[in-house]
Amino acid sequence: MEAYTGFATVYDMYMDNVPYDTWTENIKTLFEKYNMPMEIVCDLGCGTGQITRRLKAAGYDMIGIDNSYDMLMEAQTHEDSQGILYLCQDMREFELYGTVGAVVSLCDSINYLCDYDELLTVCKLANNYLDPKGLFIFDVKTEHFYETLGCSTIAENRETGSFIWENDYDVETRDNSYFLTIYDENEEGTFDRYEEEHLQHAFTVDEIKKAISESGLELLEVLDVASMSPVNAPEDFKNSDRLYFIAREVTK
Repeated sequence: MEAYTGFATVYDMYMDNVPYDTWTENIKTLFEKYNMPMEIVCDLGCGTGQITRRLKAAGYDMIGIDNSYDMLMEAQTHEDSQGILYLCQDMREFELYGTVGAVVSLCDSINYLCDYDELLTVCKLANNYLDPKGLFIFDVKTEHFYETLGCSTIAENRETGSFIWENDYDVETRDNSYFLTIYDENEEGTFDRYEEEHLQHAFTVDEIKKAISESGLELLEVLDVASMSPVNAPEDFKNSDRLYFIAREVTK
């Protein structure tokens, strides 16, 4: 069952509670902190381009990469997507025409990687396409987030559609399954039904740090997304729902 097909057309409607503006400001703050120039930025797992378009508006030349053709088609319906290069590629195999100043991956796109080897592959690819001292910034949902969510069902009804989101988290494997049923109103006034399954994985902090190191990147810091404060102690990691990892290219 393919993800982000039927959901693509209604994704932004149901994700209107996601703090895209705040997350974009966070990234801009980190770019400034680490002297990232106004250069090309690649957005891995860009979806409908919410972050991509905001960074373009801030002055960056943007490339958006996603493996869902439907999500990219939705992104291109927005007028402010003009000038953005969208590529339909799998982040585990993505290719660019040259190097970029930064690679970002937000909205837990990294959690869609299945295991450590895939995580390492993405880190190596990011490192390969970064300019000297370029930045790789990504967020992840944590074990704490998934454990809190557990096995639960979320349902939401809107005027032109509704969804049922059934969640199942396996503590031992740290794999999380979302079973999604969507009802989307069509032009006839009736509702089309779509079903999707989304699989995510909760990486440990040690796994992520190891992948960054083995890929040749230098880990600069780990931040709690909600507070933008450094997270170092083990007890702090256990209480955070979402983390930023900021790494830098150091070998070119």
